[in-house]
Amino acid sequence: MGRRPAVHPANGTHPCRPHGRWAARTRPDHLGGDQAYSSRRSRRYLRRRQIKHTIPEPENQRANRQARGGKGGRPASFDKTIYKRRNEVERTINALKTSRAVATRFDKRAYIFHGTVTVAAVRLWLRS
Repeated sequence: MGRRPAVHPANGTHPCRPHGRWAARTRPDHLGGDQAYSSRRSRRYLRRRQIKHTIPEPENQRANRQARGGKGGRPASFDKTIYKRRNEVERTINALKTSRAVATRFDKRAYIFHGTVTVAAVRLWLRS
């Protein structure tokens, strides 16, 4: 027997069907995460959805896996260059958040917020 779909508590509708239409589902090509997302459960979820990922394995998880011997499984794949890019993106976003308007998002409309982020990016670019 299959699982029942989740139902929105407020109006009793399925969350993927706003206003009676099916919403488009998208998934990322690749996910980069830090060590907090390195659990077996997270990796299994990503594999099931066929999402490639770059997540470092902490020392304690590596030691526990190796202590189990042949039953510990193979090591998780890890690409250092992709992980370095993730760090660059994270530092850039944090630099953009030094602008108060970007960090708090006072703007209600998306196109105005996009302009605010663009101005903050230009200021960051000119500063460096």
